[in-house]
Amino acid sequence: MKNRLDRIRPFLTSLTLKFKRKPKSLPAEAQKEAAEPAPRAKAKDDRFGLISWVVTVLLVIALLGSALLWKNASASKGPLIQATPLPDSNQPQVPLPDSGAGTNGMDSIHRELQLKTKIPERPRYEPVTYHVRRGDAMIAIAEGFKVKTETILYVNKTVLDDNPHSLRPGMELLIPPVDGLYYEWKEGDTIEVVAEEFDADPEDIMNFPGNEIDLTDPTIKPGSTVMIPGGSRELRDWTQDLVTAGRSNDGSTGTSDFGTNVCGGGPIASGFGWPAASHNISGNGYGPGHLGLDIQANEGEAVYAAGSGVVTMAQGGYNYGYGNVVQIDHGSGYVTVYAHLSQINVGVCTPVGQGTLIGLAGSTGNAFGAHLHFEVRLGGSNINPYDIVQ
Repeated sequence: MKNRLDRIRPFLTSLTLKFKRKPKSLPAEAQKEAAEPAPRAKAKDDRFGLISWVVTVLLVIALLGSALLWKNASASKGPLIQATPLPDSNQPQVPLPDSGAGTNGMDSIHRELQLKTKIPERPRYEPVTYHVRRGDAMIAIAEGFKVKTETILYVNKTVLDDNPHSLRPGMELLIPPVDGLYYEWKEGDTIEVVAEEFDADPEDIMNFPGNEIDLTDPTIKPGSTVMIPGGSRELRDWTQDLVTAGRSNDGSTGTSDFGTNVCGGGPIASGFGWPAASHNISGNGYGPGHLGLDIQANEGEAVYAAGSGVVTMAQGGYNYGYGNVVQIDHGSGYVTVYAHLSQINVGVCTPVGQGTLIGLAGSTGNAFGAHLHFEVRLGGSNINPYDIVQ
């Protein structure tokens, strides 16, 4: 290194003497070269600027990353403020609920995410119109609107004529908001008299919002349609059109002669079973507007005698809407009815046992689709088949 400095020193000394000898004013070309920076110095400056920008960007990224890491770390940690015991040691210590993160504190209140806003169902005070579609059943329509089947019959008398089997696709049914019926107010009517007529409560009539009755002056204009909540009326008993056919009065059976059938004695039922393979109700259950069960049975499926007895009716035709129908007298005043059959396999006065094939299910008469209409009558009056069938 010392040898190199010794070599360079004379060169620098001679160069200094040359500059001292030159005039103060340099040529234009020399001045231009002196003014321009050396290429190496310029490249060095550019490199320094690039490095400065890179370092700045890296610092910004580092700061942002540090902020995100700190935020995530704070969220995963326990609460910053721990519950401190009450100064009074006599008071009970109530621990805060566990947040689920392994601490005894509570870092947040968790809420279940709901994608849909639940809007509470508003009460309905006006009737709606329902269009009957293929496959509908009266019991299903009633359950859908949370009313009874007889309520639909009360309100739609002109359409259904008090017979649930009159239901047909394309019908328009008026469905009230609550169980009861509508009444057209007449001149001279009073709330108390109308309520008594339909076995209803006068307070329910006045307080029903849909009636819009002024409680300070509870008068109703004649011609107004008023909802009678909880009201009822007599429905036509279609079972009376089909006379109960029993065997003659025989001391051995104790069965009254309800009709003109004279078959004499025969088997007496000791119990009753289901008349079809299915135990499901497909149309209408037992009630004031339907004194039997509509049991699920496809076209052509077997129909059986519910108990031992004697066939007292095996009749084809419309039969007041029953269609092809069979009646069996089981003794002791019990008679069963099987309606809407597509085929009858027994004749009058034929003795049968429980489970005997008596016909095939169908949709004859006033039937909305294939099923078995099944009735149980005691002393000529209908009873709920569920009370005796097992």
